[in-house]
Amino acid sequence: MTPAGKNLMNIIILGFGFMFIFTAFQTCGNIEQTVIKNFNNTEFHGSGYTSMAIIYGVFSASNLMAPSVVAVIGPQLSMFVSGLLYSGYIAVFIHPLTWSFYTASVVVGIAAAVLWTAQGNLLAINSTDSTIGRNSGIFWALLQFSLLFGNLYIYLAWHGKTTISDKDRQTVFISLTVIGLVGTFLFFLIQRPDTEATTTEGGSDTCDPLLPADPPEGSLTVTPAEGRCSQAWNAFKKAVQLSITKEMMLLGTSIAYTGLELTFYSGVYGTCIGAMTRFGDDAKGLIGLSGICIGLGEILGGGLFGMLNKCYSCGRNSVVLLGLLTHYLAFFLIFLNIANDAPIASQDGTHLEAYITPSVTVALLCSFLLGLGDSCFNTQLLSIVGYVFRENSAPAFAIFKFIQSISAAVAFFYSNYLLLHWQLLIMALLGFLGTITFFVAELVVAAARRDSDYSSI
Repeated sequence: MTPAGKNLMNIIILGFGFMFIFTAFQTCGNIEQTVIKNFNNTEFHGSGYTSMAIIYGVFSASNLMAPSVVAVIGPQLSMFVSGLLYSGYIAVFIHPLTWSFYTASVVVGIAAAVLWTAQGNLLAINSTDSTIGRNSGIFWALLQFSLLFGNLYIYLAWHGKTTISDKDRQTVFISLTVIGLVGTFLFFLIQRPDTEATTTEGGSDTCDPLLPADPPEGSLTVTPAEGRCSQAWNAFKKAVQLSITKEMMLLGTSIAYTGLELTFYSGVYGTCIGAMTRFGDDAKGLIGLSGICIGLGEILGGGLFGMLNKCYSCGRNSVVLLGLLTHYLAFFLIFLNIANDAPIASQDGTHLEAYITPSVTVALLCSFLLGLGDSCFNTQLLSIVGYVFRENSAPAFAIFKFIQSISAAVAFFYSNYLLLHWQLLIMALLGFLGTITFFVAELVVAAARRDSDYSSI
């Protein structure tokens, strides 16, 4: 296999590994608040929103040390261990206890920081300037297939159910745990990229300072303890330095917006649909169908703006603007179609009237629009961060996830209390500001690298 072909195969394996892990985890996040409301145990007092707030809060703090972990043990082993911890969090729901539920939330927050930092590292070292856009799109599209399979299973398993029994819950979460483990073991198939790939594809050097030098596949780098400590400290310092660069500070608002809407589509909106008694007895099953529609939007966006490379002429700005307008349409329709107290309704659901007669078709259309808009933002952010910070990809993606996760943690926290229209307003305002700052960041990058072969997706 040619070096370029090996790099592409690594990206595909990376995408499939994440697809399996997040088939399990995103399905878990989409249904956990509904499952908890139906859990028949008076000794359990957990909240799905609170758990996700803990995960993303710990995630954000852990991003400061994640580059050090990746520097010491390498991206491949980092992802493997993190995948095991993700599966452990999902397994907690087989027999949930309050203490184990929240402890697992803390642990998976740490694992998430390491997993995503390693992912950004591997994406960058297997890409060149000319392929970073394509590879970002391929990875994103494969990742978002995770929204299809798990949610399709939820829809088929829960179709027509008004409550979720203990047996239903255990069957689902045992299956999701196994799926997560399958994805985790796929990471061992990733091969070390050849340095010759850079000349083959005509891009710049794909070397990354955080990739260990010729380690055995999937094993620890054999270096003196002093060398490992130095690597870890240098990675931490680099992450702090990158966080105050002009490009990263400009992109910060856009990244924060993706954290808010990640919270909304991955947890809050499914809960809203499940709480709508106006949708009839099948409202619980519609949670899975909503997740499928979100996944279809994500996959379409990843394909159009990444794999097919159709937007070179119009640039990243046009794709981000499309994402904002798509989200604005979704927010407006959700505002009209979903009752205002749906995010915080009790187990019995909401009986408040929406502004229009609630429509399942409109609800699922909004799910699709949420996914499409999210892919517009994320493919462009992955591409520009991987492009600008190629030589320091792991610290850069750690900062990316730090900003995104702390924003998501805040959003999951206020989702316990705020009515729907306030949540939509916050996202609309931050989305507008994020789009403006992305435009400015794109101008700064273009001006700084005007003499390069810069191209955007």
